[in-house]
Amino acid sequence: MNALPAIPNINGKVEANSNLAKFIWFRTGGPAQYLVRPESVDALSQFLENLDANIPVMAIGVGSNMIVRDGGVDGVVFRLPKSMGKVEILADNKMRSGGAAMGISLASAARDAGIAGLEFQRGIPGTVGGAVRMNAGAYGDETADILVQATLVLRSGEIVTWAKDDFEYRYRHSAVPKDAVIVEAIFQGRAGDRIEIGAKMDKIAADREASQPLRCRTGGSTFKNPEGHKAWELVDAAGCRGLQFGDAQVSEKHTNFLLNLGDATSADIEALGEEVRRRVYQHSGVSLEWEVQRVGNKD
Repeated sequence: MNALPAIPNINGKVEANSNLAKFIWFRTGGPAQYLVRPESVDALSQFLENLDANIPVMAIGVGSNMIVRDGGVDGVVFRLPKSMGKVEILADNKMRSGGAAMGISLASAARDAGIAGLEFQRGIPGTVGGAVRMNAGAYGDETADILVQATLVLRSGEIVTWAKDDFEYRYRHSAVPKDAVIVEAIFQGRAGDRIEIGAKMDKIAADREASQPLRCRTGGSTFKNPEGHKAWELVDAAGCRGLQFGDAQVSEKHTNFLLNLGDATSADIEALGEEVRRRVYQHSGVSLEWEVQRVGNKD
């Protein structure tokens, strides 16, 4: 990593050379030059406005779908505090959520208010900000189906509101700049029965528990589903179930999950993923695309 650059003061918490591996789900990777937790949207905006334009920035939620490379992350990594994760019920079955709210919190608040259509968020183990950015989805639904608008803080410090169409959503993709931070979103649900909503959420939770390695050091779904295919089926057909590089392993329970069995490095995990991609292409001719976000320096 490069020498620490000078950064402006901020209303919030700043940690230099911060160990990201302590909360990234894989529990691997190098440090961030700065981990910054702003107290408010205005504090974030003012900080970015005064930050040297040459210093890179990015946002991290809970690190559930991410590989932080072993060389660490240059510049500033933002992590929104819990105070920026409040969920509010609006009129006409709409909901407002801070970017730091977890998907399960959004789904649970919707259930309690009798708002249907957001149950799938129970199956997304990340923040609302991350879900809006990557059009996260599960069990046949995705964030684009429910988003009305979202508030972003751009690299310049400008606070903007995007309507859903501005995101140019595709499968696990949006037009959100990599250096923008999503701080709030408004979602549209529909009137529903609390018991039925709760039962659907419980089924999603049970299905995840039965089919995914939830209690392991993992990064969630590794590869996007190619058109007309399921990524896990392609990985399995290529003979990669249980494939291991050091302490990095393709899950035997769900082959679209990579695991850190204990002492894997980020390099081990990424190399294993690339080997899986190579074997799948060799077997089926399909080129798998990473869904897990890979950030930082390799060395």
